[in-house]
Amino acid sequence: MSADAYASKSAGSNGPCRVGIVGGGMLGMTLALRLRDLGHAVTLIEAGPTAGGLVQSQAIGGYTWDRFYHVTLLSDQHLHALLEELGLGPLLRWGTTRTGFYTDGRLRSLSNSLEFLAFPALSLVDKARLAATIVRASRMRDWRPLEQVPVETWLRRWSGDRTFERIWLPLLKSKLGDNYRITSASFIWATIARMYAARRSGLKREMFGYVDGGYERVLQEFGRQLEARGVALRCGDPVASVADDGDGVRVRLVGGAEHTFDRVVLTVPCPRVVGLCPQLSPAERARLGRVVYQGIVCASALLRRPLGGYYITNITDDMPFTAVIEMTALVDRARFGGQSLVYLPRYLTQDSAFWQASDAEVRSSFLAALGRMYPDLRPEDVTAFQVARVREMLAITTLDYSHSACPEVETSLPNIFIVNSAQIVNGTLNVNETVALANQGARRLEPLLRAPAARAAA
Repeated sequence: MSADAYASKSAGSNGPCRVGIVGGGMLGMTLALRLRDLGHAVTLIEAGPTAGGLVQSQAIGGYTWDRFYHVTLLSDQHLHALLEELGLGPLLRWGTTRTGFYTDGRLRSLSNSLEFLAFPALSLVDKARLAATIVRASRMRDWRPLEQVPVETWLRRWSGDRTFERIWLPLLKSKLGDNYRITSASFIWATIARMYAARRSGLKREMFGYVDGGYERVLQEFGRQLEARGVALRCGDPVASVADDGDGVRVRLVGGAEHTFDRVVLTVPCPRVVGLCPQLSPAERARLGRVVYQGIVCASALLRRPLGGYYITNITDDMPFTAVIEMTALVDRARFGGQSLVYLPRYLTQDSAFWQASDAEVRSSFLAALGRMYPDLRPEDVTAFQVARVREMLAITTLDYSHSACPEVETSLPNIFIVNSAQIVNGTLNVNETVALANQGARRLEPLLRAPAARAAA
């Protein structure tokens, strides 16, 4: 949505105010842009040295690319609109990709209907039920009833026990670990719905896209335009506490400095919200505490040679990582000096012992397993390897999530609000959904920011 469209919504409202946004990921940055366009004086406070959060870049082997793997789909209209607004639309590059499956010790292609029919892990009946499950989910419009059904129950009902055990269970564990047991069926609906949105709009196949130069280029331009529009960016300033004194909000930094705002919006994960705001009521703290987060340990490797040529290889066998993402099956290898960039993610529950693994231990176990999958890969083919970790990456959509756990935008503190990724209740965590949440959050916040007296009196 354009700035003019946002500004038109504020006609007849009270005046703008000074807004502090805690958390400078894509959510915080987009929210800052929208609130600034509505006339508010906005300060974005980020603990890290640079803004960007999960889309920040990394230097690997002398090259710069995203720390985690990201692609966009043709149906990701919120992200596309933001890139156009930033003047970055022409940098989108598109390509078709292939999908692999590593099962029973063998790598197989599963990129089209004929390969699906020849897939040996399932019988023809199993394949028919699997296809019907995916089609059914892709055509569903109302996700709310699925919040009441465990994902395992729903998938066993529609795909059958064998297909669940052979295909769905390894995939669920790869993304959710043991948290799949508490996840609702809305999770699988959201995953399928996004991947099939392009087909619903009339396209015959999915295409993946990326920004030429990676998100480093997006963040540089985004930061430049925020500052040009008057948003104050304060990076490298971790926040110690946020306190509502009735007339405004005091934000105290770890270093001792203090800033005062009329309103503050917290975009950080729920455990961080609880830690920053001791004034929250017991009921609010309990609700925020019901949000279960999945974390990730993700290795990046530069290789002298390509692997299987698949953008994503799903793994149903026991491996220390949960998929192989060969980014250079989509991105031109010339950007990395002819080398291949590969991501090896492992999604973890909060109590997983794997969080204690050192970088050296991750490297040893991951490369040994990669060598088993690709016997032609030699140790000297690995020119760079590094590890990234995020504890609170994905909020799990547990049963009855939207009613019992999803954070409310308004808190019991009249000048403090929450807009964070745990509020994505009918989608999956990706950049498009994050931008959509920021757009929605700005619309939701606008009347609240401009009418503080009415809220306090209520």
